[in-house]
Amino acid sequence: MAVTVSLNGSVPSPAPYPLAAGRVGASVPVFYALAAAAPITIGTTVIPAAYADGDISAVPLALLTVGLILLLFCVGYAAMARRVPNAGALYSFVARGLGRPIGVGAAWVALLSYNAIQIGLYGAAGWAAAPLLKSWFGIDGEGWMVAAGWWAVVALCGLLQVQIAGGLLALVVLAESVAIAGFGAANLLEPAGGRVTWDTFVLPDLAAGDRPALGLLLVVAAFAFIGFETTAAYAEETIRPRRSIARAAGLAVLLMALLYGFSAWAMSVAAGLGEAARPGAGRGAELVFDLAAARLAPWAVTLGRVLLLTGLLAAMISLHHTIARYTFALGRERVLFGWLGRTTRIGSVPVPASITQSLVAAAVLGGVYASGWGTPAETLHRLTVAGGLGILLLLPAASLAALLYLNRVPGDERLWHRFAAPAAATVLLGALAYLGWANLPGLFDVPADHPLVIGVPTGFAATVLFGISYGYVLRAVAPISYAGIGLGGAAVVVTPVIPKPREPGAHRPERVRR
Repeated sequence: MAVTVSLNGSVPSPAPYPLAAGRVGASVPVFYALAAAAPITIGTTVIPAAYADGDISAVPLALLTVGLILLLFCVGYAAMARRVPNAGALYSFVARGLGRPIGVGAAWVALLSYNAIQIGLYGAAGWAAAPLLKSWFGIDGEGWMVAAGWWAVVALCGLLQVQIAGGLLALVVLAESVAIAGFGAANLLEPAGGRVTWDTFVLPDLAAGDRPALGLLLVVAAFAFIGFETTAAYAEETIRPRRSIARAAGLAVLLMALLYGFSAWAMSVAAGLGEAARPGAGRGAELVFDLAAARLAPWAVTLGRVLLLTGLLAAMISLHHTIARYTFALGRERVLFGWLGRTTRIGSVPVPASITQSLVAAAVLGGVYASGWGTPAETLHRLTVAGGLGILLLLPAASLAALLYLNRVPGDERLWHRFAAPAAATVLLGALAYLGWANLPGLFDVPADHPLVIGVPTGFAATVLFGISYGYVLRAVAPISYAGIGLGGAAVVVTPVIPKPREPGAHRPERVRR
C-alpha cells in the first residue's frame, strides 16, 4: 500500500485497489517475457534475413554471445529486483540508481519504446495473415483489416487478470517452442546433401569478415531478446516477488538463447552454407516454410503459419500488459495522472492504464494508415526497430544504475553480484547500444542521408531531456510526489519538529517533583 507522509504530517489516502499480490507463480513472468520476444517470429524473419546476406554461420554465435551478455546483465537485474520489487521495472531501477530525474527520463523512453514495438507488430501481423487469408478464403487481406481485428483482441485481453492472460500466453509460447523444435528436428533429419557436414560446426573467421556487418548482426541478435526484461513488471503480483523475478529474467534469456541457437544451426544444416545455396536464401521469411514443406506434411506448414500469427498476437498482448503496468506505476507515483494508478476492486486489473494504451495504439495505427507515408507495413516495421533501439538505451542505463545502487547501499550481495557482473554488463551493453545507433541506415534499410537517421536520435534525445526536465519540475512543485518516484509512491518525508517560540510573559509550567 502506498503511503506518503507530507511535510505537515498529514497522511493522504492510499491509492485505491493496488495490484494484487500473490496472484501468479514464478513461471508466469517467464511466459510473459517469452511471449513478448515472439520466438517463432525471430526464427522466421531474423534468421532467414541473415542467411540471405550469407552470414548464417555467424548467426548462432551472435545469438549465443548476446545471450551471455544478457545473462551478465541479469545478475545485477536480479539483485535490484530483490531490493526493488516494483511494477515500474527498469524505470524504478534507474530512478533508484541514477536519480529521480533521470528515472523519469527512462520512464518516458520505456513508454515510447514499448508502445513503438507493440504497435509496429501490427504490421508484421498483416504480413503473417496474408498467406492464410489467401489459402483459406481466397481473398487478399488488407493490412488495416488485420490490424483492426488484432487491436480489438489485444484490447480485450488487456482487461484480463494477470493469471488468466498468463495462462493463455503460456499455451501459445509452448506451442511456438514445439513448432520451432519440430522444424529444427526435421531439418536435421534431412540435411542438405544428405548428411550433416563439419562446416556447420566450425566457427566463422570473424577477423576476415565484414566488421560493420558483424556489428549489425550483433544488434539484430540483441533485438531478438527484447522482452526478457519485462519480467520485473510483474514483481508485485508474484507469490515470492524477491525470489521469483530474480530468476525469471535469467531463465527467459537462457531459453531464448538455446532456442534461437538451435533454430539457426538447424537451418544452416538444411539449407547449406555454400554459394550454391545462396540464391535460395532470397526467399527471405518464406525460407523456413519452404524447408518445412519439403520435409513435412502440408498441415504442419499451415500449423506453423497459424502459430506465427498467434505468436505475434501473444507478443502484442504481453507488451500491452507491460505498458499498462509501467503506466500504472507512473500514475500511482503521480508522475502521470493519478487516475492511471488505479485498479479494479475485483481482479486488481489496471483498467485505466490498459484502456489508455489501447487508445494510443488505435490513434497511431489510424494515423499510419491514413497518412500515406510509404506503405503501412514498412512504417510499422520501422516503429518496431525504433522501439528496439530505445530498449538498447535502457538496458545499459539500468545496469549502471544497479552497479551504483548496490554499492552505494550495501546489502548481502557478493562482489560478483554487486560489482563485477554489473560493471561488465554495463560496458558490453553500452557497446551494443553504440553499435545499434551507429548502424541506423542498415537497421532501417535506408540511405545515410535519410530523415530517419537524424529524426530517430533527435526524438529520443528530446524524450530524455523532457523527462529529466519534468522530474526537476516535480521536485519544485510537488516534492511529495517527487520523493515517491521509484518507490511505488511510498515516500516518507521526515522533517524536524521546531518548537514555537514562547511568548513574553507566558507562564512557565513548574516542574513536578516525584
